[in-house]
Parts: sequence; C-alpha cells; structure tokens
Amino acid sequence: MDASNVISQFFSPAAWTFLKAVAGWFMSPIGFLVWTTLVKSAVLLGIVLGLVSYTVYAERRVSALIQDRLGPNRVGWQGLLQPVADALKLLLKENFTPKSANYFYFRLAPKLVMVPPILVLAVIPVGSSLFGVPITIASLNTGALYVLAISSISVYGIVLAGWSSNSKYPFLGGIRSSSQMISYELSLALSLVPVFMLIGSLNLDTIVHYQVEHGWLVFPFWPKGMTFSALWHPAEALNAFRAGLSLKHFLYWIPLFISFLLFLISMFAETNRLPFDLPEAEQELIGGYHTEYSSMGFALFFLGEYTAMIAGASAIITLFLGGWSLPLIPDGSHGWGWGIVNIVTFFAKVVALLLFFIWVRWTLPRFRFDQLMKLGWYFFFELAIVNIFLAAAVLTYIH
Repeated sequence: MDASNVISQFFSPAAWTFLKAVAGWFMSPIGFLVWTTLVKSAVLLGIVLGLVSYTVYAERRVSALIQDRLGPNRVGWQGLLQPVADALKLLLKENFTPKSANYFYFRLAPKLVMVPPILVLAVIPVGSSLFGVPITIASLNTGALYVLAISSISVYGIVLAGWSSNSKYPFLGGIRSSSQMISYELSLALSLVPVFMLIGSLNLDTIVHYQVEHGWLVFPFWPKGMTFSALWHPAEALNAFRAGLSLKHFLYWIPLFISFLLFLISMFAETNRLPFDLPEAEQELIGGYHTEYSSMGFALFFLGEYTAMIAGASAIITLFLGGWSLPLIPDGSHGWGWGIVNIVTFFAKVVALLLFFIWVRWTLPRFRFDQLMKLGWYFFFELAIVNIFLAAAVLTYIH
C-alpha cells in the first residue's frame, strides 16, 4: 500500500478529492508559477526590510567612525538592536497631521515613496536558480525600461508631500526634487544605451548571463573559459588569458566605463543622496519634503529612501558588476549549493555598494542647487549623448 492510500484513510472521500485537486493545481504550470512567485516575493521583501533596518544602523556607525565618535552602542550588543528600538519609537509616536494640510494627499505621499523601490526589485535577478526555480520574481523583456520608469514614480510622492503639507520648506523640497529628477533621469537613461547596443536586449537576466560569459561590463579584461581546473594546467590558463585579450574588450570598455560612471553618479541624484540631497538639505530646509511628518509617515519616507538605495545598488550591480556572478563560480544549475552562493554573492555586492553610498555621504559636501542643475544639464546630458556616438563608432569599427 503506497503512502497516498494510507493518508487517504484519514479523510472523507469528498475531502480527499478536494485535497488532490488542490495538490494538482499547486503542481500545474500556472499554480507552480503562482506559489513560487509568492514565496520569492515574501522572502525578498523580508530580506530587503531587514537590510534597510541595518543599513540605517551601518550609516550611523560609519558616520560615527568617520567623525571620531561612538554612535549607537547601548541597545543590544554593540547597538545591534537599535533598529528595533527606532521602529518601536516610530510606531508609538503620535501620527500628527497639520491643520492646514490636504489630508488625503498628505497621507498618500509616503506610500508613493515607499512602494516604487520595492516594485523595482521584482525584476532584479538576485540569483541564478534554486532547485530549478529562477531567482527572479518577474523576468521582463523590457526589464531595464521598467526599472527606469518605476523608480521615477517616487518623485510624485515627494512632490505631493511638499505641496500637501502647505508649508514653505516642504514645498521648496518638493520643487527641488522634481527639478532634480528631470535633470538626472535623462543621463540615467542615456547612459544605458551603450549597454543595450552591445548586448542587444533589455532583459536583465540576459544582461547578467552576458556578463557571466563575457565578463563584467566595468572590466576591460576577462579570461574566457577560465575554470578552477584550468588554474592547475598552465596551458589551459594561458589560452583563457589570451582569449580575454581582445580588441573588442578594450575598445568598447571605454564607453561602457563612462556609462558606469554616469549611471552611478546619476543614481546618487535619483535617490537624493549626498552630495545631491537638495530636497532634504537639513541646514537649508530643516528636513525638506518630510518636515511636517511624524510617526509612520516619517518612517515610510525613511524606509523609502533606504529601499531606493538598495534598488539603485541592485540595478548598478545587475547592469555593470555581473549581478550574482563571480569569476570561476558556477550557477545554480550545478547544484542548489551554488544557487545559494550566487544569492549570497549578489547581496554581498549590494552591502559593499551601500557602504560606498554611506562613505560618500559623510565625505563630500553638498552641491549648491545651481551647481546641481548645471552638472546635470551642461555636463552629464552632453557626455551621455557623446558616449552613445562613441559606442556606435567602436561597434562599427569592430564589426
């Protein structure tokens, strides 16, 4: 007697028929896609929210280290429970709304800032595969355009927050944010054109797999076909290094590296991070667009800012730094252990880039607003266009 017959004895015929139908739906192509997508979404959301909490902790500790002070070190061991204490404090504070504010839009604005960065993460391949399931919630053929389109929605929440507060400092912060977004969204999008010209696809999974086979886009040299076993055979290793020394790699690396720098700097402006944090600018605007917010309204703005940092770092890693890949490391098709290694690799890169974001914030001074606009319109925009023509010229010469 098989196991299903034994289990069926504990249920009535109708209940057993229903359970078999449910199990059949879960294993059908549509059912399998639905429940695996829900599981991936829940796990990714949990990881991102935890990463947001401890990115705030890391920012406070790193800034303290740079400024030669202690930082949070009382709640828990070395202050590791400080994010929990901060969350409880924000939950228990009074949710105050100014009398002159537009209530509906005032409450809507924090949600519009928080949700788009989470939606961006839906198309980011955070791993290769695990137990045969791709570690991407939604693999879109227009994934890169989706990232650019959805990430720009957050500015509407900032503008609404500034306008609905009916206060001069938030209003100025909202105006600054809209001007800043228009300026740097152009260079952000144009900087990706050389990447699409080389790879011929907007699908982020395809872009990562191209880098697995040909090398990360920020490196001009990549040993093609190099494996662990080849390291122990000098002839194979030499052939792999020779294969990496191609004219195409070195010539096209120039526009790709320019694209990387443009995208990286524009992402600082897109996420309102120093030296481009003009919409907040505490010394000038007190707190900018979120001056009038308290309790969970302020918490959502805080979460939105750091989630946008994580989404921006994930986009940079996926497009230019190889995504989940590492040299000589196979993907998840070689076993579930390698799938976990790929996921850990991706989030390790995210953490490293977040630390870079933090270091820049506490090292560089803030731009003046006129300097910010001139940099975007008079330098980055023109450089991005020239870079597209340079990439086209290199591709024409190579082919």
